[in-house]
Amino acid sequence: MRIAMNGVTGRMGHRQHLVRALLAIREQGGLKLPGGDELWPEPVLVGRDGAKLAALAATHGLSDWTTSLDEVLSDPSIEVYFDAQVTSARGPALQAAIDAEKAIYVEKPVADTLTGALAAAAAARKRGVPNGVVQDKLFLPGMRKLRSLVQGGMLGRLLCVRGEFGYWVFEGDGRPAQRPSWNYRADDGGGIVVDMFCHWRYLLEDLFAPVRSVFAHAVTHIPERWDEQGKAYKATADDAAYAVFELDGAVVAQVNSSWAVRVFRDELVEFQVDGTEASAVAGLQRCRFQHRATTPVAVWDPDAPPSHDYRSLWQEVPDDAQEQSAFKIQWERFLLHVATGSPFPWDLLAGARGVQLAELALVSAREGRMVQVPALELPE
Repeated sequence: MRIAMNGVTGRMGHRQHLVRALLAIREQGGLKLPGGDELWPEPVLVGRDGAKLAALAATHGLSDWTTSLDEVLSDPSIEVYFDAQVTSARGPALQAAIDAEKAIYVEKPVADTLTGALAAAAAARKRGVPNGVVQDKLFLPGMRKLRSLVQGGMLGRLLCVRGEFGYWVFEGDGRPAQRPSWNYRADDGGGIVVDMFCHWRYLLEDLFAPVRSVFAHAVTHIPERWDEQGKAYKATADDAAYAVFELDGAVVAQVNSSWAVRVFRDELVEFQVDGTEASAVAGLQRCRFQHRATTPVAVWDPDAPPSHDYRSLWQEVPDDAQEQSAFKIQWERFLLHVATGSPFPWDLLAGARGVQLAELALVSAREGRMVQVPALELPE
């Protein structure tokens, strides 16, 4: 199966999607299909910089690359179009790929506006092309363990979710910034709300319950940064957001997202979920829980040392047998969907729901009020 990969010279497209997903599938001998056949992914690298593409192809022993999107979309041997470009460049490329009747797999956000995201989902449905959106965090070991606890009823009735995400992104004047400068310019599609609330939508809904409202406060803590050429620029996009979500079943979720915070936790993202029977704390890799039977009696006494080593009283959820890249797991699911028609629920409409939540969160931040999140469906 030949797969056009657009935007693969970027860090995410290269490291996670090319190396740790498609090339990893090739290293294992392909993807086994029902009936005994194997699917062999053949990446075709697409981008604007021919020199970078040529070097990348040579590094990984690949033969096909091009700077012409029209060329790959007009090639009938290419079945799948993958897009990991900057969000602002994604819309026209997606529409062209859908018009060419390629299967679509895309990073998020799927578009820079909800209108654009819905247009892509509607066009894909009209053309009848398989389509999917990367929702990688669902497939991380920590999240898979958390899902098993929730779905198995181990936590009882869910009460609340508290999420902490973020790390310090250097401004770029002394130590290099770990993220590209466009992330901090609103005109270029930057901002932590646009970037991360797509993730929070699918995590909250796949793990717990549908989101019904959002109250958000978005801020720009660091007003000046330095770009890749060492030039100072004004940061116009939010670099932190503090949000409260109401979920079905009276579950309350509070999620802090920040690129201006120093890490004092085990992992860069952690969610604590409290229920009537137990609580769980899950990150990218680990998941721990505490049952009510082993919950200590906590007594507030500011004049005495702590009576318990609270962290030691939590139990580790053991690893499952599927310790591999979250991106690879979802790529395999999508390729099976394209090849066999097997279910793949994370489609362009699911991606549009993430864009919807980001837009409504920004409305909430501007107007200082809670905003309802209506159900989002495409008209038949």
